[in-house]
Amino acid sequence: MQYRSVPIEPEKQARERRALAEALRGLRRASGLSGERLALRCNMSQTKISRIETGRALPTVLDVERILKALAVPNEVAEEILGLARRANVDYVSWRAHARVGLYHKQAELKALESSARVIRHFLPAIPTGLLHVPEYATETLSPTVAGDPRRDVARAVQARMDRQAILEDVSRSFWFLMTEQAVRWRRASAETMAAQCAHMAEVNGKSNVEIGIIPEVAQVPGTPMNIFVVYDDRLVTVELFSGEVVLRDPRDIAQHLNLFDLFWSHALTGGDASTFLEEAASRFMRQRN
Repeated sequence: MQYRSVPIEPEKQARERRALAEALRGLRRASGLSGERLALRCNMSQTKISRIETGRALPTVLDVERILKALAVPNEVAEEILGLARRANVDYVSWRAHARVGLYHKQAELKALESSARVIRHFLPAIPTGLLHVPEYATETLSPTVAGDPRRDVARAVQARMDRQAILEDVSRSFWFLMTEQAVRWRRASAETMAAQCAHMAEVNGKSNVEIGIIPEVAQVPGTPMNIFVVYDDRLVTVELFSGEVVLRDPRDIAQHLNLFDLFWSHALTGGDASTFLEEAASRFMRQRN
């Protein structure tokens, strides 16, 4: 399978979204259909069609496929428009942009996203996610580390991250956290903080709506853990980079990440085995304090 690079520069992204709206509006007008007639053919509301054509709403790739099919657009043209739709459905925001308005705002965005989902799957090859952090570990991970890192209100961001964790008490939602052994053992903080972090994750794993999986280093896995990613239901995927975060909405991208999650999960320690692993890791870190 070949992968094409995705243009995620904000200015180019905005242009492509405008181009998508204009192309769909132009195709509809060329067909002679009114917005109402097209809406009926697509089983969409006329309001949604109008918002898509004016650029006020970003259509999913599936929305665009339905519109193109209803308009009987030739295959060659349809492929070009679908390519535009796929690119338009990728968001990129740098950590610098988040820092300019305050990283605690990013925690609020995550809280809202988590509150809108019923099943949330975290793939964590490098570090535990914020929903699993103890305050000391969160402080370390949110503090600037290298030249070029943006300045941050760390205390406020840490508090916002701790506040987010209340959602784990909502048993109507399920949370899946899949980590590699390296993510558990990586010395991101002092031995004492690492011990507390591991013990806390073992405790969280006891919640009825939480599943923690850990892929041991000895497991032979037919896949490479390239990025941290989170899948919210089957609606969108967020992928973390050193410089920022990419959001994917194409159903095929979502399906691929769900398949990857299932593949990696099938090689993980889960349930009591995962809790035991975390408790033993906590004990090892405690012995390293001195």
